[in-house]
Order: sequence, then C-alpha cells, then structure tokens
Amino acid sequence: MVMTVNSATRDAGGFLTISGQFKNGGSADYAKTPAWRGNELTQSGTSIAGVTVTDKAGKKRYYVLRDTDGRCLCTTGIALIERGAAIPFFAQFPAPPASTTEVEFNLPTFATATVKLSG
Repeated sequence: MVMTVNSATRDAGGFLTISGQFKNGGSADYAKTPAWRGNELTQSGTSIAGVTVTDKAGKKRYYVLRDTDGRCLCTTGIALIERGAAIPFFAQFPAPPASTTEVEFNLPTFATATVKLSG
C-alpha cells in the first residue's frame, strides 16, 4: 500500500485540507484500513479519522475536524482497497499559524511524512 499526499492547502476559512491517494500495488486486496480511524469513537465508521498533523515548530498536534454529528471531515467508507485500485482521500484540520510552512502527516500503519503547506 502506497500513500501519496498531493496537496496541503490552507483554505480561506482557517482550515488546512490535505488530499492524496492510496494505491494498492500488491497482489491481494488490502483490508487493514480499520487502524486508520484511530482510537477515537466517532460516527464516521471506517475512515481516516485517526490522521493527525503535527506542527513541530509550534509544538502542536492537530486532529481531524468533526461536524456537528461527530463525523470526521475526512474520507470515509474505506473498508477494503482492491489490488490495483487507487482511492482518493482528504482530511481537514484547523490551519496552523501562517508562519508554519510544513507539518508532519501521521496516519496509523504508515511512516510519518513531512508535508509542505501552500495557500
């Protein structure tokens, strides 16, 4: 399983949206996605609600935003990724300060990735 981050953009409303894709280049279907929702109990079901971004310079960790019903503002419904399939994802966070130019993107089962911010 390969995760690619395509963009990390500050939105006008004070949000940071990170998007990319998961690609299953293996020879079997990938069904380890429940770990991606993290330890939080949410209304999102299978999702990437366990993702966080860390502003190392500001010493602050940001969690995925939730709507008023407790659902994450992130990709949901990923229970299985078939072999050869590519699935897009997004996650929205509170935006770090304008002085922050990069964050660490953390999703369970993947190595931490440093992501440069735009916008």
